[in-house]
Amino acid sequence: MRHHGISHKVRAGTKLRKLLREEQPIPTIWGGTAHHAQLAEVTGFKAFAISGSNTSTHILGMPDAGLLTMSELVENVRRICRSVDIPVIVDCDTGYGNAVNVRRTVEEVILAGAGALFIEDQVSPKRCGFVKGKEVIPVEEAAGKYRAACELRDEIDPDFVIIARSDSRGAFGGSVEEVIKRGRAYFEAGVDIFYAEALQNREEIRQVREAMPAGSTFMVLPFSIDPPLTRQEVTDLGICISSAFVAKVGSVAMYNFLRDFAKRGEDAWNEFTESSENHPMGGFGAFDLTGFPELTEIENRYLPKDRLDKYEGTIGAYDPRNRPSLKP
Repeated sequence: MRHHGISHKVRAGTKLRKLLREEQPIPTIWGGTAHHAQLAEVTGFKAFAISGSNTSTHILGMPDAGLLTMSELVENVRRICRSVDIPVIVDCDTGYGNAVNVRRTVEEVILAGAGALFIEDQVSPKRCGFVKGKEVIPVEEAAGKYRAACELRDEIDPDFVIIARSDSRGAFGGSVEEVIKRGRAYFEAGVDIFYAEALQNREEIRQVREAMPAGSTFMVLPFSIDPPLTRQEVTDLGICISSAFVAKVGSVAMYNFLRDFAKRGEDAWNEFTESSENHPMGGFGAFDLTGFPELTEIENRYLPKDRLDKYEGTIGAYDPRNRPSLKP
């Protein structure tokens, strides 16, 4: 079982910066729970991103419309960062207020153990980047928020990564020219990565990327582009992070199974159980993932022998003593 101190947490930014230097695009899984993060880590991914939309969906059961509070987010960030050793990137919406509030948000997220965060330039309450009806604050106000974030970063952990997300392309009256203007201003404010939301095609990505300062780092989630970008195109376009939303995969699979179970009952469940018997997450694989085998190692180190005899005198389908650790 992991138990990380502050010294480990501040290293998350260092790990992420190393990845950015050595491997672009960084394949990154997005989700909203510690379970999503652990699945990403155990399958070999080197970074995990906490989606504000997934957090609203999976923690609150609410739409991504500015309803999530800073304290609710930070509690979730802390749980996720304690569950994995890969660096975590955090969606912090609008920073939960003005430049003064942003400083506290950045401090709380750093101390929770993350390696990076991004703040968007929407008005508050915000909307999910994929949803119509967005508005953005003036560029001068947004740049002030990013300056506040970067100065607080430098005070606590200079390796922590600050990402500026602009929703100005999809906002009311938006344009590529406005995205470029804001990207330049945000880099001047000291951010490490510029994240342009809702660019509509490959040419817009090229146009924005080429207009950014030389050597700068650029990010976009190209989900509105048809046909979708290939892995080679993501690399060629200079996008620093490639992404997939694991929660969507899970929601589709669970929905399909539940519809089947509603019709066929136990027959559907029995078929699923049999088909997944040898899958790493089949049977009690999720128990292994959360650290039950490591828990028994701790018991062996600290509990008296008579307390360990409980395993021989009880009945259960899962014996953590005989299970492999899934921790990387």
